[in-house]
Amino acid sequence: MKTNNLLYQQISLFDLLNLNNTKVPSTRLGKDIKVLSLFSGCGGMDLGFEGGFTVHRKSINKNIHPEWKVEDTDTDWCKVPETRFDTVFANDIRNDAMIAWTTYFSKKHIPSSVYHLDSIVNLVKSYKGGKKNLFPCNVDVVTGGFPCQDFSISGKRQGFNSNKSHMGVAKDVDTPSIESRGQLYMWMREVITIVQPKVFIAENVKGLANLDDVKEVIERDFASAGGNGYIVIPAKILHAANYGIPQNRERIFFFGFKKSALKEEAIKALNCKIIPQQYDPYPLITHKYTENANGNSLLPFVTVKDYLSDLEEPADSKDLAQQKFSKAKFMGKHCQGQTEVDLNGIGPTIRSEHHGNIEFRRLSKEHGGKNLSELESGLSERRLTVRECARIQTFPDDYDFIISSANKGQGVTSSDAYKIIGNAVPPLLAYNIAMRLQENWNKYFK
Repeated sequence: MKTNNLLYQQISLFDLLNLNNTKVPSTRLGKDIKVLSLFSGCGGMDLGFEGGFTVHRKSINKNIHPEWKVEDTDTDWCKVPETRFDTVFANDIRNDAMIAWTTYFSKKHIPSSVYHLDSIVNLVKSYKGGKKNLFPCNVDVVTGGFPCQDFSISGKRQGFNSNKSHMGVAKDVDTPSIESRGQLYMWMREVITIVQPKVFIAENVKGLANLDDVKEVIERDFASAGGNGYIVIPAKILHAANYGIPQNRERIFFFGFKKSALKEEAIKALNCKIIPQQYDPYPLITHKYTENANGNSLLPFVTVKDYLSDLEEPADSKDLAQQKFSKAKFMGKHCQGQTEVDLNGIGPTIRSEHHGNIEFRRLSKEHGGKNLSELESGLSERRLTVRECARIQTFPDDYDFIISSANKGQGVTSSDAYKIIGNAVPPLLAYNIAMRLQENWNKYFK
């Protein structure tokens, strides 16, 4: 497969001298590295890069990260430290994601105006057409989980040949174009070319890695940003459970570094076939779940029970997100989402395209339920609640996922909430990535 240059055939490169002058919000105390977030959704990646959220204490490995000054409490929960990263731009096409994002991040003193409800295609076209520039200047980091449905093993795997538009709807014609959902990473490349960050991080599903030579094509295309201005190191698959997240979730990450911003020794290290560990941007594994997680300093993987055991049952909870759960009936084991979570293991991948088939918190005995003590105590069969899915993703409890329309003009329903939670990068995984980058920042850049 050849390098994908269709975007450059349709839209010429912007004039590098025409730098934008959009002002960014004032830097918050201690936050001096500016982040532009694309395909932001409800902000799993953004929350990880911001820091300052609550996770289970078992998720923090002080043997590996003694420098993480986690606050001491008498509970099983602790708050990870704030980072140096400051989110100055976010965008997505989902209105429910924007409502959830702005509701939560306003608590972190990030103004709602930071979030732009629009397609990345429209944002880039507007910039290049000279109509409006919404991209801030002096951006240090670009992050983005470009749409993954067309690369997912659980989907049709159309990849670059997606018949969905950049707005996520089926097109009238089947011919793929550069504005197809499966090629939106090219528009992320355009934003990188426009704002010239020192580093970018892109995320997608594991299935992308074994779909023809898609991974290599994307690596080459990203490297060409800014006139071949980036070193893109080989993409790597990270398993969430190796980082203290109670979930069977694997995602591929791409890192690109701006050549002109790097120190000479960093350029040499990042161009090595095997990158020296001190320059490797991928976070150190902290928990032992997969076979490649080796070392005496690793902690046991964190279980679903660790994250869910202190939650009240929906009927007893005051949390709207814990009260709400899918009422879809058990449909037999041949259908997706008809299994009971293993409390002593890790949870299933929290999916966005679930069609109501959220996995069960507990099944009845006749349906193969194994939590007999709960059933015998009178607790009934039910699926995972919105809050339980959020916890398995490591979102904190102060993130509101059920928002009434009276509060924001438009609301977020339980069905919306399941989808935006499933779309997100686990905040704790993103935090591990962010802290590794923060640790190495002065090693990399001039």
